[in-house]
Amino acid sequence: MQKAFLMPAPTPAHARVVRSTRASRAALAIGVALAAIAATLPFWAPAENASSWMRDFVEIACYFIFATMWNLLAGYGGMVSIGQQAFFGLGGYVMLALGNFAGVNAFVAVPLGAIATALIAVPVSFVAFRLAGGYFAIGTWVIADVFRLVFANISAVGGGSGTSLTALRGIAKATRETATFWMALACVVAAIALVYVFLRSKRGLALLAIRDNEVAAESQGIDVRGMKLAVYVVAAFGSGLAGALYFVGNLRISPDAAFSVNWTAFAIFMVVIGGIGRIEGPIIGTLLFWLLNNFFSDYGTWYLLGLGTLAIVTTIFFRQGLWGWVQQRWGWSLFPTQRLLRP
Repeated sequence: MQKAFLMPAPTPAHARVVRSTRASRAALAIGVALAAIAATLPFWAPAENASSWMRDFVEIACYFIFATMWNLLAGYGGMVSIGQQAFFGLGGYVMLALGNFAGVNAFVAVPLGAIATALIAVPVSFVAFRLAGGYFAIGTWVIADVFRLVFANISAVGGGSGTSLTALRGIAKATRETATFWMALACVVAAIALVYVFLRSKRGLALLAIRDNEVAAESQGIDVRGMKLAVYVVAAFGSGLAGALYFVGNLRISPDAAFSVNWTAFAIFMVVIGGIGRIEGPIIGTLLFWLLNNFFSDYGTWYLLGLGTLAIVTTIFFRQGLWGWVQQRWGWSLFPTQRLLRP
């Protein structure tokens, strides 16, 4: 009696693993060209416009970096935080303390502030990780408010009214704005590149597995707690970098401005509108938010109602965000992280 065996279909010898698409290659070329053109902006832009353009770009860069870190934490890691402003404010205050009191160059203090924020995030995580789900989200908000109250009672940094960054005194306005612009551009490029490389690695796959099912991921040998801690610290570093960069450009900091829950609320808005769990999401969301904020913020309450309405409409009709809809409709993926088998 003959037995029939089901054999798996052999992989064709001429098949190959594809990790890029035509759209991603075009996006890379366009991105490099835009970054090169932007880097030379201070040399060719009219003097009366260059200052305004550079300030706007620094603001957009800070929004984008912060939204990208929230997307990494919540969209890819499944850790929904509404207290990420804790690290945004910490980055700003550490930068100010190093510049005003330690005599460190303010631009050097920006990455140092981000590093200090990442180090502070480690003991903070011991408290935050005791909570899960909605409790984790509320707990991070409480932690951020604790930081706000602490800095509001430190007279050396101005208490509740805040203080100014004096470390940049004596530096010409044009020089300061140009250096801040170049630093913001470098931070944006680094944020996109590092997140993209990480998500294409094995650790990126592990993070997605943890987001989908922690128990199943742990059963496959993934260090769930270690991976979550690493992503939490990296997100804190990026948030601190955005905060330090923002207040270098703003030249003034206060607890209410640095630790405002609006930072996380706006980041959630940008990521949800653009597409959560996608690198393109924060890019689309940040640009759209900046345009709305730039042209409609004078309407006050109506402006906030408009943002809320837009968020509701997007979540109802475009559940995966605007870029998620574009990707489903035309198959475009500017930052592909999956592996495809193609002949």
